[in-house]
Amino acid sequence: MSTVATALAAQPNTSGPKKILVLGATSGIAEATCRIWASQGAALFLVARNAEKLAAVAQDLRTRGASFVETAVADLDDTEQHATLLSHAVNSLTGMDIAYLTHGVLGDQAQAEQDFNTTAHILYTNFIAPVSLLTWLANYCVQRHHGTLAVISSVAGDRGRRSNYVYGSSKAGLSAFLAGLRNRIDREGVTVLTIKPGPTRTAMTAGMPKSEKFADPNAVAKSIVAAIAAKKDQLYVPFIWAPIMLVIRTIPERVFKKLNL
Repeated sequence: MSTVATALAAQPNTSGPKKILVLGATSGIAEATCRIWASQGAALFLVARNAEKLAAVAQDLRTRGASFVETAVADLDDTEQHATLLSHAVNSLTGMDIAYLTHGVLGDQAQAEQDFNTTAHILYTNFIAPVSLLTWLANYCVQRHHGTLAVISSVAGDRGRRSNYVYGSSKAGLSAFLAGLRNRIDREGVTVLTIKPGPTRTAMTAGMPKSEKFADPNAVAKSIVAAIAAKKDQLYVPFIWAPIMLVIRTIPERVFKKLNL
């Protein structure tokens, strides 16, 4: 029997605290989002690579009111372990209402331009590994006709720019995958939310110029929680990025290629 089938014993949650799986739980946006869910009494299963930081996040969420917090230390780039990890997570939660994927790296654009291995790592972490996770999670949710898959992509994926086109292309691929997945499984009662944050003040962006002016992760988290509750398909956050990226997408290529973006 497959691990998906094994994990199907728990029925969809129709009452009580939300059961939420968080992949990449120590990222700045994930932490801020989980604090909101904890205050609502949610049951949380947290996955991250850094054991010490993960333990600290878990304890903080318990003190904030989470009804259940369990953790697993894992390298999410290890796709061979995904099925075992996810099966364990949903069984620990006795079901799953929301899977929240925040796993990713910004990477070094300048180094990636010179070294394919750097590029390959960014693409693998930001695209291949999430696709592996989402394939299992989508099949799990479809068999139960229930659940939300909420995934952090990026406004950077809307159009390739010289300053971050390797990261951007990984997020473009992820956004396209999510759009196709949504088209496949929305009719099965499963919501797929593509989250496209603009630059946000987190550890990942701390070294970037003018990072102090980036979006507040707590405000971003509030928008994400609201979008998940409303079963939205796509979220630009802050919302100002929706019209900004619309303009950027419509600039003619003959003009766009001369811009320093």
